[in-house]
Amino acid sequence: MATSTSSKPRLATVWLGGCAGCHMSLLDLDERIVDVLNLVDLVYSPIADIKHFPEGVDVTLVEGSVCNEENLHLARELRKKSKLVVAFGDCAVTGNVPMMRNRLKLEGIISAVYTEPFYREGPGPVPQPESGAIPALLPKVVPLHGVIPVDVFLPGCPPSPDRIWAAINAILSGGPIELPVEMRTFG
Repeated sequence: MATSTSSKPRLATVWLGGCAGCHMSLLDLDERIVDVLNLVDLVYSPIADIKHFPEGVDVTLVEGSVCNEENLHLARELRKKSKLVVAFGDCAVTGNVPMMRNRLKLEGIISAVYTEPFYREGPGPVPQPESGAIPALLPKVVPLHGVIPVDVFLPGCPPSPDRIWAAINAILSGGPIELPVEMRTFG
């Protein structure tokens, strides 16, 4: 499965619109995280200081829904550069909590989030996507498979460390990626 000069597969993890709970659960592998890092080259992740998504990634775990233009751009880029894309957690699989925004009117949402909570001190300037300070929101939040093809769906909010461990081992072994029945639940 490796694409680099190293014999290890190249692993990336990505955080789109979500709470980072899936990455926290990944870190909750505890000592098994060392085992994972002995099996792969971690080439991109919010838990590593890597600025640009690299070419030739074997497996990418994607946490979160696609909420804004930045998420959409990164999702399309990682799909082009990854052999296997995993929707990592319920937000990536179903849209989950971030999709609750779809019931709201998009107009005025930036002002409501960035200024209304701070009216005690007086309203300040509202950041606008045109300024480059924040990415433009998409009209609707969508799960990952709404914008790119996804190869594996790993449910859970967040997936338990045991579920992550089972999925990573199946993916890296090249065997069938099938979780036991008790690990196929959402939430």
